[in-house]
Amino acid sequence: MAGRDFSVIHTADTKMQHVLQMAESVAGSRATILINGESGTGKELLARYIHAKSNRSNKAFVALNCAAVPEGLLESELFGYEKGAFTGADQRKLGKFELANESTFLLDEISEMPLLLQAKLLRVIQEGEVERLGGQAPVKVNVRLVATTNKSLHEMVEKGEFREDLFYRLNVIPLEIPPLRKRVKDIELLSRLFVEMSSAENGIEPKSLSSEAMKKLLHWDWPGNVRELQNVVERTVLLSQSPIIRDNEISIKDYGRSREERGIKPGMTVSEAEKLLILKTLDFTGQNRTKAAQLLGISIRTLRNKINEYKQVHAQ
Repeated sequence: MAGRDFSVIHTADTKMQHVLQMAESVAGSRATILINGESGTGKELLARYIHAKSNRSNKAFVALNCAAVPEGLLESELFGYEKGAFTGADQRKLGKFELANESTFLLDEISEMPLLLQAKLLRVIQEGEVERLGGQAPVKVNVRLVATTNKSLHEMVEKGEFREDLFYRLNVIPLEIPPLRKRVKDIELLSRLFVEMSSAENGIEPKSLSSEAMKKLLHWDWPGNVRELQNVVERTVLLSQSPIIRDNEISIKDYGRSREERGIKPGMTVSEAEKLLILKTLDFTGQNRTKAAQLLGISIRTLRNKINEYKQVHAQ
């Protein structure tokens, strides 16, 4: 991502433009921001946009994905540790909060943070200081915190899965990114942009999309949002044999169906209706299989087997 200009986000959608206007208007403040949106909508990109528009933009942007770090290591990643704090701690390590001092710190997928660490995070936000593991005294930090989630933290609070006091501390400035399927103008804008980018980045003669190819892209439901669109376009650019990309050259490798096909119709078999229900529930939960299994009333193992079954059928 080095060298990329994060102060520009391309959109033709009025709701997305409103989100960017709000983000820019609060970028210069110290207020904590909570970005909500489905997986692949560009939550980290928006966080970097806020950083780029702030008076902290000359400092390095710091990010931590709470779901990607094992629970046992998350505390030391956040707060750091002193030499000798535990077995293997042979030297001092600064945590992400200290590394983000005077800058912006993104806590990605904040919903995955354990309750015990949520309490410690709340203290950092309230007191403006962290204490390294094994440390004797707190360290002052000046950090602009941005958190992202693809889940409803409000619902998690009601279920006792997320601290209410932390939720209100994070939700000072709430920003919600609409899914790509609700940003039809952006599907066209971003498709053309990604074709141009993919051609340039791969040293390929500039290509363009035929009207039929664009129609195919517009009719897809994009459960993976912008990330999925970019992957589909890049793959198509690389495999296309002509400067004008045809609709049959666009391969959307997904076990789902287009927007027009996603609905129960008379004459459907029970297995087809079951498949549709499972896919819609996965879309609703942002592809969170555990949550989808709970809503469907089946085990995660059964859901995993069903998904693998659909993928195998699609590949045949």
